[in-house]
Amino acid sequence: MSEPLTSDVLAVPGRSEAPRRSAPPGRRMVSWYDPSVLAKTGLKALLSSTIGKQADRRLLDAVASPQPLFFDFSVDDAGRPRDELWLDYVSDLGDGWDSTYAVALAVAQQELVLKEPSGVTHATRAGEVLVFGGDAVYPTASLDEYQARTVRPYEAALRHGRAPPHLFAVPGNHDWYDGLVSFLRLFCQGRQSKAWRTHQRRSYFALKLPRGWWLLGTDMQLESDLDAAQVTFFENVAEQMGDGDRVILCNAEPAWIYQQVKPVAGRAFLDNNLDFLQDMVLGKKVSVFLAGDLHHYRRHENAEGQQKIVAGGGGAFLHPTHLPRVDSRPGGFELKESYPRTEVSRRITWRNLGFVAHNPWFGVFMGFVYALLGWGLAADLNATGTSHTLGSVLAGAIENTGSMLMGAVLLLGMYGFADTRRGSGWRRGAGILHGAVHLVAALLLTWAASALAGRLVGPNDSLGRDVASGLLLFVSGFLVGPTLMGAYLVVSLNVFGCHPNEAFSSLAIPDWKNFLRLRIDREGRLTVYPVGIRRVPRAWKPGETVREPEWVADPKDTRATPPELIEPPIVLGATKTPPGEVGKERRQQSQTRTFVPEDATS
Repeated sequence: MSEPLTSDVLAVPGRSEAPRRSAPPGRRMVSWYDPSVLAKTGLKALLSSTIGKQADRRLLDAVASPQPLFFDFSVDDAGRPRDELWLDYVSDLGDGWDSTYAVALAVAQQELVLKEPSGVTHATRAGEVLVFGGDAVYPTASLDEYQARTVRPYEAALRHGRAPPHLFAVPGNHDWYDGLVSFLRLFCQGRQSKAWRTHQRRSYFALKLPRGWWLLGTDMQLESDLDAAQVTFFENVAEQMGDGDRVILCNAEPAWIYQQVKPVAGRAFLDNNLDFLQDMVLGKKVSVFLAGDLHHYRRHENAEGQQKIVAGGGGAFLHPTHLPRVDSRPGGFELKESYPRTEVSRRITWRNLGFVAHNPWFGVFMGFVYALLGWGLAADLNATGTSHTLGSVLAGAIENTGSMLMGAVLLLGMYGFADTRRGSGWRRGAGILHGAVHLVAALLLTWAASALAGRLVGPNDSLGRDVASGLLLFVSGFLVGPTLMGAYLVVSLNVFGCHPNEAFSSLAIPDWKNFLRLRIDREGRLTVYPVGIRRVPRAWKPGETVREPEWVADPKDTRATPPELIEPPIVLGATKTPPGEVGKERRQQSQTRTFVPEDATS
């Protein structure tokens, strides 16, 4: 066996097999406040949610896409029971190149030495099975986005010769934005790539693992609904389980958190999907719940050692961890660890005061909004050629039809933007107050722009004063509008616990990434290694040897940090099924291997 690798890919003497480009062909993190991205993503979300309520393609796929009841990883290719198995779990990937590729590079290393916070090191092996836990691409699903943001980084990372893992994918809401068309084409048609081998034919699946362990992947669709065909499928899977078998259940969303932080009236029945699946279908065999959708690491544990883990750090922007209502004990589960820590998350929120630096195109948009709000009023003020009091400016704004119309549109926009998790009262109060602050700022800036334009251009050039006023309003709106938005997000999140998604998507932070490495040993114990990357590399250089990935971290980027353990490994005891019986079961069932042929293209 070769020497274990650390976070750096070791150079091996040899020559490159082909000339390389000087920079990786990756994409930047999604700029969620770019007006074009907002419009495109909002339209896709609206269409997918509307159509998804009327047409559920999972029902058609259940008929049109036959799938084995389970894929058997409890035995090797020769039909012998496995002594152990390693798996990797990555969720919420396919965003910026730096973050997605940094995680892919860690996953791709055949052996990875990880250090605990205490300094203890653990040698881990790359997973033979790779599970994508949901939202494999951002901002919306399409073949081009999957190729650029997901496939390309993983193919580049696996270039150095490691056998491609067996990939199974759980769809998230972003995968559903095109009706799951691209997801099914990429992951459910037997298409192979340099990065992985696929086998599933539907958007949900079951894996039989060594020593009485199972891994199940669900598809809750956009409505968080477990459809009838899926219930029947998992009921049939449950019939194949022994009395002492245990389950790792993968869902795209952490329902145990969302039931606290964003309850929706009338959703109680649907929110009990996990309870129904656990209690009525699987007979309380679930030992580990895995989920993404929240882009951080968070682990809850109950007195019996049952785990509920959020690990959505595969590449998407960071989400906050300081939500007080989540840090209670939901259902008897106590928060054990979060990454980043809540105090760090709270400090990160203050970066929103530099909102315009993170979102310059949103600044351009707000510049136009402020110009439209005040330009007509500024022209009226310029026409009089006299100084004005604040009261007269306010009276002029009320009389100006254009300014009043734009002001109403702005108020409605901020009302619609306000978080709904605290109810309609919060939305009315926070939304209208936020909009009113922008209106007051626009009024003051209009007053100042009119006065300053008169001094810059002179009293005799009315057209010049109007142009100067418009430019001053645009520039001041570019700076002030986003700053007020950032301040609103800071107060909303740090004081009232609202707007967590909006306050951190604005920052597009590629750091604090994470994934899970799991091991089932010969005694039947499951060990979960939570891997974190505090700061991903920002600079890359071409790999110099055939064994290396296509791109490696540039040593000049000294701020990048290696993969390390977020907390000590979580160990779950062996299954109750006697090892002898486990081996007997595997030998009996080894004659009916359930892998789809690798050359299948249907």
